[in-house]
Amino acid sequence: MIGQDSEDEAEAKPIVRRYNSMSELMIERNPEPYNAEPVPGALIERFLTPQNLFYVRSHGPVPDLPADHRIEVGGISVGECSISIAELKARFPVRTVTAVLQCAGNRRTDLQQVGKTSGDPWDIGAIGNAEWTGVRLADLLDAVGASDASNLFVCFTGADEVDVEGEVAPFGVSIAMTKARAPDVLLAWAMNGEPLASEHGAPLRLVVPGYAGVRSAKWLTRIEVKDTPSEAPIQAHDYKLFPADVTSETADWTQGLTINAMPLNAAICSPGSGESLPAGKVRIEGYAVAYERDVSRVEVSLNGGRDWRQADFSDDPDGQWSWQRWSLDAELPKGRQHLVVRAFDDAGQGQPELPDTMWNFAGYLCTAWHHVHVLVE
Repeated sequence: MIGQDSEDEAEAKPIVRRYNSMSELMIERNPEPYNAEPVPGALIERFLTPQNLFYVRSHGPVPDLPADHRIEVGGISVGECSISIAELKARFPVRTVTAVLQCAGNRRTDLQQVGKTSGDPWDIGAIGNAEWTGVRLADLLDAVGASDASNLFVCFTGADEVDVEGEVAPFGVSIAMTKARAPDVLLAWAMNGEPLASEHGAPLRLVVPGYAGVRSAKWLTRIEVKDTPSEAPIQAHDYKLFPADVTSETADWTQGLTINAMPLNAAICSPGSGESLPAGKVRIEGYAVAYERDVSRVEVSLNGGRDWRQADFSDDPDGQWSWQRWSLDAELPKGRQHLVVRAFDDAGQGQPELPDTMWNFAGYLCTAWHHVHVLVE
């Protein structure tokens, strides 16, 4: 049962290290707060990304919450109460959803080749595909009598503290009530059948399929229904998209486009850029993701985008939120070779050719064709 009323970036040089459950295949992008992504080739070895190879995006020190931690619930037309994970499991149907989470800054390094941006220098690994187990957020909202009015928002507070431009506050984000009530939005305690690791939000996190990873708040402490979006710095003054002529100094944060739904994207994970290969047959592999749409086709160019071949899909995912892994077997001659990938969704929409067309000062949402240069010997 629900409980009684409660009273109570500078760019870092990439290095590889072990962090808690993280493997030696993780590339550190920032030591404090710790941010890391997997080596590209390891990222797509499996359809489900293991926890120890799932990217870590931390905005502050990782909290250490007890397993019996209680989450406060309140807001408009909701009486103040609290609930534990054990009570969530006992009261509501348990659901498992397979979904990609992706940082809005994934592939920021491509935008940094156009011009300097803020934020950690993510390559193509700030993304992962996992099975998330928990209960529907909608079930909890119904249980506490929350309205389903479309003009409301559900706000989430985490136990981590965040510094945004010198303003230190608890992590806080929000999503519209309509998205919050979608059947696949979960309060999750497990990932790929295992309890969440501390760096991935233990004991309880939000999972919002199809949205930027920042909306999937970790280390939940409070859920609140409001008639405005969260006023926390992460929501109000970060993760917004601006035109190329806007800088961090001139940005009017009330005018930026809040990054929620994520766009079509694709990347080459193997071979890696700068890799040396023997001449002859090579398997080119990567991922593509379109979220609510299907990835209809992935094309690979072996000559910098002049000619294209269609890749084969490696998986047949049952669900709308997963990625599609793909592969193409090709013969590469000796010399420096320029590989490119692009994807199309089932509406025929493709990716823009150049990162120049989407540069923004924060380095968000790079979805341009992905290029890899290799030396064949």
